[in-house]
Amino acid sequence: RLAGASRMTPEDLLNILEDLGEEEFIKFKWLLQQSSHLSPAMRKSRLQTATRQDTVDLLVQSAGRFGPAALVSKVLLKIDRKDLLQALCGSVYVAAGREVHINTQHEVRQIENVLKPARETAVKPRDMFSHPSGEYQPIKTVLTNGIAGIGKTFLVQKFVLDWAERRANQDVDLIFPFTFRQLNPLRAERLSLAQLIHECIPETVDIREEALNYIFTSRFKLLFVFDGLDESRLPLDLHVDDVRSVDVTKTSTTDVLLRNLIGGKLLRSARIWITSRPAAANQIPRRFVSSVNEVRGFTDLQKETYFRKRFGGEEQAEQIIAHIQASQSLHIMCHIPVFCWIAATVLEDVLKTRGTAELPNSLTDMYTEFLVFQIHHTKQKYGSQTSLRYIKSLAKLAYQQLEKGNLIFYKKDLVESNVDFTEASVFSGIFTEIFKEVRGRKGKDQMIYISKALQSPNGHLDLFLRFFLGLSLSSNQDKLKELLNLTNCSSETKQKTVQYIKEKINENVSVEKSLNLFHCLNELNDRSLVEDIQRFLSSGSLSADQLSPGQWSALVFILLSTKDLDVFELKKYSASEEAFLKLLPVVKASSRAL
Repeated sequence: RLAGASRMTPEDLLNILEDLGEEEFIKFKWLLQQSSHLSPAMRKSRLQTATRQDTVDLLVQSAGRFGPAALVSKVLLKIDRKDLLQALCGSVYVAAGREVHINTQHEVRQIENVLKPARETAVKPRDMFSHPSGEYQPIKTVLTNGIAGIGKTFLVQKFVLDWAERRANQDVDLIFPFTFRQLNPLRAERLSLAQLIHECIPETVDIREEALNYIFTSRFKLLFVFDGLDESRLPLDLHVDDVRSVDVTKTSTTDVLLRNLIGGKLLRSARIWITSRPAAANQIPRRFVSSVNEVRGFTDLQKETYFRKRFGGEEQAEQIIAHIQASQSLHIMCHIPVFCWIAATVLEDVLKTRGTAELPNSLTDMYTEFLVFQIHHTKQKYGSQTSLRYIKSLAKLAYQQLEKGNLIFYKKDLVESNVDFTEASVFSGIFTEIFKEVRGRKGKDQMIYISKALQSPNGHLDLFLRFFLGLSLSSNQDKLKELLNLTNCSSETKQKTVQYIKEKINENVSVEKSLNLFHCLNELNDRSLVEDIQRFLSSGSLSADQLSPGQWSALVFILLSTKDLDVFELKKYSASEEAFLKLLPVVKASSRAL
């Protein structure tokens, strides 16, 4: 059986190793010295005296193309500690029946506008191929979409693990999980389906091609999973009818095999599961999709559960949860599981090293503290000069890929950013999860970046703009003084930037853009527009018919920040058609509008 392992951060790996007894840890290290198709054997001399932290670094550096998670999962199975794998597999929220549409907002803006779970049907991983109505209806192809980092790959791996350990979906005989990252390098090759499986799924190496071909032509129930359609570099044109049929035993190009599998011309009875970010999901024509759902990451309750598990002490856990809930930006971002990990890492470090120091309140604060944490630890291990050099190289890489709109990058991109591929692998344990651009700029350039972000067609610079403006504050620059050339950003420069943003808000830009600009003002610690509207609301003297475009935007921003939006009293603001259109985002976010 094929078992998928959860995508693990270095901290996840360390938590697993710390749960092993001494004898188990010794056996774990001994098994790492044995070569396998997942990874070459690790040297005994490096493992013999390795601590658990050292072993994590070695795992990240030495794991093969399938990553450390696959290797750790294999070893845990051999030492009979499957419970540790299961413990990692919590859950993410999945909503049924979400139609795929193209949204030109930055993906983080999409989760800020997310509908309330109470209005939707939640889907358990094991029920991915069950009809939301509960009635029996055959489902051939499922399309799961969700923003980057929200938990799509985790969901797939949880499904496969539950199947492999006989907890669910036992009507399926075999699961073949692929990722488009694996498939991309094979786009120019001609392979049979059996050969493609051998190339991408290491656990099948002992199954002969003849046996796989027999399985394909017999009455076995098969599931093919294709994870990460948004990362595909294959020419998958499914909108054009392809009259060619493919013999499953013959070789074809990878894109032809996938087109025929998804289009139902190859292995017609096989089930297909595709995951994608929303913007790429339209590559699959609706006629090929039986069911659509969306991964939403952590619910509010799951966020709390994560922090309570992470912080043993009840008092500290309550302090962290209260702090996250008090900041709208942080609370929203914690829908993304990896951001919960970043927030927990930062807050734990701040409380441990600075005690009663003020906790980070904004996204810029959080990422700045995360970078400070990484600088401190990499300097201890690799030295100050080397550490800062690589952080700057990774910043350059992140910014260049951001401008291009790329989520993933390859070796050639590292070379273009002056990152030595071999040396960079040493740092992979530190920067496994996320790279963020951090730069110092003169005040006059801030207006250029604001304009550039407003012009981006898909909002991919929106979040960068928040970080960039937040980094102009002297408080954040002081924390990163080793990395940044201080800009001596004066209060006058800051005020000019604030005024420029307010002018842009008053220009009647789209609701999405204006909301992001309010987040930018928050990063600059300016809440004057919002406070003006709040005073009007408190006094009861708000006249919606006399609001400026900027005040309308501030009103929408405040209303969307309200925790309880089950019922929205639209008539309280204005009965005009203009008011309805201005407040439409609030109407959409509420369960009922009066």
